[in-house]
Amino acid sequence: MTTSTPVGAGLVLRDLAKSYGPVAAVRGVDLSIAPGETVALLGPNGAGKSTTIDMILGLAPPDAGSVTVFGSSPARAVADGRVGGMLQTGQLISELSARELVAMVAALYPRALPVDEVLAIAGIQGFATQRTTELSGGQAQRVRFAMALVANPDLLVLDEPTAALDVEGRHDFWASMSEVARQGKTILFATHYLEEADSYADRIVLMARGRVVADGAATDIKSRVGGKTIRATLPGVGVDALRSLPGVTGALRRGEAVSLACSDGDAALRALLGAYPDARDLEVRGAGLEEAFLELVAEDEEAAR
Repeated sequence: MTTSTPVGAGLVLRDLAKSYGPVAAVRGVDLSIAPGETVALLGPNGAGKSTTIDMILGLAPPDAGSVTVFGSSPARAVADGRVGGMLQTGQLISELSARELVAMVAALYPRALPVDEVLAIAGIQGFATQRTTELSGGQAQRVRFAMALVANPDLLVLDEPTAALDVEGRHDFWASMSEVARQGKTILFATHYLEEADSYADRIVLMARGRVVADGAATDIKSRVGGKTIRATLPGVGVDALRSLPGVTGALRRGEAVSLACSDGDAALRALLGAYPDARDLEVRGAGLEEAFLELVAEDEEAAR
């Protein structure tokens, strides 16, 4: 796979804002993504992710602020083939086969990748001769990925790229994306699959109500939520007794297994073993990305109220 070396700054958003009537979809977003980074854009529905992506791709003009892509405007970067976009919506041209459609897109750009190479990366050789109207949702999504990749862009912008894929398809997609990332491409993807962000992003940007509320590595985001969970096998002890232990804020029982939500994991673990030395199969884990996501969004909503 041939690549080009990005020059200048990567993706830079400065005080970016966009409203639709009385709805402020994006409010003062500042974000910089260096060349070669893979960044996940997370947020609940209505957080402003898709609107931000539309402005990065030049599909919607900002009301205020600016977007630059490797030092150029979005329109210039797209015209030069430096940006590939994969959106959630949009129909594929019905009169063409999957291969013909990818080849047509390739013909628009001066340094496009070989079509057969892109078909292989996207995993669509097996249905490349089928017309786009005959494709399943997952197959059509793979064709959209090939269309974004064939221009040989420096920046790939992907909006919910695995939304129509089954578990195996999602695994294959991210195997392909990992190979693309190793070539030095800059990747920005929005997803509702938090485990994908945790596994594949160098960095996570969390949006809520049109603003960035957290930005950092997945480990940094998760560390902002200090609680821990203790799981153990402990028959015969009521949840009320477990909730009364120091450092424990909540307790659940499922059969012989108990799960303790803790504000102070160390104190809770010492108290649990001191009171119930027969506890076994102990597991202690910090907050996952889902817990951090939910808590940070809730904190932002509470602050707004």
